[in-house]
Amino acid sequence: MSTLQTLSRGLQVLEIVSRSPSGLSIAEIAQALGVHRAIAYRLISTLEEHLLVVRDPEGRIGIGGGVVALSERYQPQLRAAAQPVLRSLAEASGGTAFLCIAQGDECVAIEVAEPEAPLLKVSYRVGSRHPVTRGAAGLAIAMQRAPRRTDPEELQTARRDGFALTRGQLQEGAIGVAAPLARTGRSGLSAEACIGVVAMHALDTEAATAAVLVHRDRLLAAIG
Repeated sequence: MSTLQTLSRGLQVLEIVSRSPSGLSIAEIAQALGVHRAIAYRLISTLEEHLLVVRDPEGRIGIGGGVVALSERYQPQLRAAAQPVLRSLAEASGGTAFLCIAQGDECVAIEVAEPEAPLLKVSYRVGSRHPVTRGAAGLAIAMQRAPRRTDPEELQTARRDGFALTRGQLQEGAIGVAAPLARTGRSGLSAEACIGVVAMHALDTEAATAAVLVHRDRLLAAIG
């Protein structure tokens, strides 16, 4: 295996394991990668050395604390890059702009910006949290997860459109638009995150959607 191929397979292991709540055996990981068990074993051993994966008493592989540490270091960089983008988005849309990340099955706002002359105030602040099943931000997070047969129609629509639009789900009269912080058709190990706006009643959803998508791409460019 070349160095780049080894790295790619190691990242694939992390992605595969992260999607299995109960962990995976080395045989299952080898099958998912399409490689011999000996190769999968070496990949797992290397990831273990860096605390990126761990083995339970039954030998099943799960995500290790090293991934959490990397995520915690990534968040301040993401917030810093997002601040000017969110301020611009708030002015362009007239609504409260936000950056949210996933914490389990909840969506949490980690950065918020309001326009100079806001529409009617929306109670959306840093630290606000709600289930990923509700609100534009929640749906934009859920869009980045594997589809399920039980997914509600609004989530299926969001996946098809590339953005989520909701009305009154978190606060009566509030309209939200959000997009995943990920390129269409791409997958990776970055934190599940989204960017969007929320306002009361008067939000121009067509203009707000266009602004969200433009600023989403601007933030993606800023974080590389």
